[in-house]
Amino acid sequence: MTRAGAIRLAGWIAALALLALPVVGVLEGWLAAGRWPVRYLTVEAPFVHVHAAEVRAAAAPLLTRGFFAIDLNRVQRAVAALPWVASAQVRKRWPDTVTVRIAERTPWARWTGGRLIATDGTLFSVPDAATLGGLPQLTGPDARLADVIAFYQAAASACAARGLHVAAVDLTGRGSYALTLAGGARISVGHEQPTRRLARFLAVWPQLASPHPQGFEYADLRYTNGFAVKWPPEPPPAAAPAPAPPAAPAAAPSAARV
Repeated sequence: MTRAGAIRLAGWIAALALLALPVVGVLEGWLAAGRWPVRYLTVEAPFVHVHAAEVRAAAAPLLTRGFFAIDLNRVQRAVAALPWVASAQVRKRWPDTVTVRIAERTPWARWTGGRLIATDGTLFSVPDAATLGGLPQLTGPDARLADVIAFYQAAASACAARGLHVAAVDLTGRGSYALTLAGGARISVGHEQPTRRLARFLAVWPQLASPHPQGFEYADLRYTNGFAVKWPPEPPPAAAPAPAPPAAPAAAPSAARV
């Protein structure tokens, strides 16, 4: 056999070995699960709410078998079940490493029952939800979640254009909307054409607010052709300052003797 032929033969043998390796690996995983143990677990995540330690705690019990015997689907399900995990991808890297790549949930608002709404509109629960600040509170039946989100987005945008910040939206069981502003003022919008009623109120808000720089306490928009506004009581007028007491007369100068 020529030298070139020997090289080609060696190349074919190496290629066949690479093709056969996965099959052998599977068989070895079935027959000798303890061989080629996984020594390293790498976790890739933003690490805003998810901690590497909890990911390792969820995955480690499932990595005790050999490299080829590990059930990646089980590992993926265990990691994806963690509260702050939106999705998880699990991969093997020869010869002894498993990599977990995590996408975290991003909280966008609070929802009924202490749950959170993620930026993708899904509901989820986490133990530390109460510690999160700066999130609007949305309340309503779960079946109306999409409607409440849509109304909040429209109301928040419209109010922001008038310098008002929406802190909460509540949809009652009867389908009536109410807003709570950042300063505590409440707006009852009702159930009929809520976006239109709010727009009617905001259209005249600058004229209404001009003589009331302290804001309002409550607004009821559930009227056919108008609305009612409750203003806080006017502060009492400042008392006039008491007149100053008259100055004492100056003493007469004494005559100097020569």
